[in-house]
Amino acid sequence: MIVRIMGEGQVTVDESHLAELNKLDDELLAEMENGDETAFRRTLTALLDAVRRLGTPLPDDSLEPSELILPGSDATLEEVRAMLRDDGLIPG
Repeated sequence: MIVRIMGEGQVTVDESHLAELNKLDDELLAEMENGDETAFRRTLTALLDAVRRLGTPLPDDSLEPSELILPGSDATLEEVRAMLRDDGLIPG
């Protein structure tokens, strides 16, 4: 699956890692619902770090259709709320 991190670029992440990413996505969703800015920031960072760690970056000049778009690390809780699907950022 091709994932775009806004402001950074695209990475290819094997679908075998979706369970790990979904766990972080579920935590992020709960923290957003609770309005916990500190926990939100920590989990967003963990989610983005996991995508970077598990993924393989695509070349900068490559522009492939992204199956998933994640906010950048500086996104606010409100900006991410606006991006959310009913079931989180990562499709289950």
